[in-house]
Amino acid sequence: MANRPRLRIVQAVSAGGVVYRQRRGTIEVLLLETPGGQWGLPKGTPDPEEALEETALREVAEETGLEVALEDKLGTIEYWFVRSEEARRFHKSVHFWLMRPTGGSLEQHDAEHVSVRWFSIADAVQRATHENTASILRQAAALIERADGQAAGAAR
Repeated sequence: MANRPRLRIVQAVSAGGVVYRQRRGTIEVLLLETPGGQWGLPKGTPDPEEALEETALREVAEETGLEVALEDKLGTIEYWFVRSEEARRFHKSVHFWLMRPTGGSLEQHDAEHVSVRWFSIADAVQRATHENTASILRQAAALIERADGQAAGAAR
């Protein structure tokens, strides 16, 4: 085997969210479709001096067209990818928050995505292209169910 050049490792970070709503008794979440047909969650890179929470709010608004409010931190996913042309290997951490829409319109989503659509949370888990995305969606479902259960208990 020929010696391959060693790739420089770069640490990268992004922030985004799981935007949800309750419609006719069903929890729905937003997924974004890329031109390549992959389905995922809105996320992006922080601007200089920007807190991750601010990044999550900004990126979700830009990519979905919706204004959103932060609720709870969901978790962080990590993955690796390579950009051979740059001779770099990236270790990426993406921080996610649970979010609710407060305004805006999906028609205002950015041109980076082919489609931004609501799915039941179960359908979204199935549609998600990557398992780590499905995992964050399952965490969101569990958190929403716990919050709904606590709200129902408090109303009694």
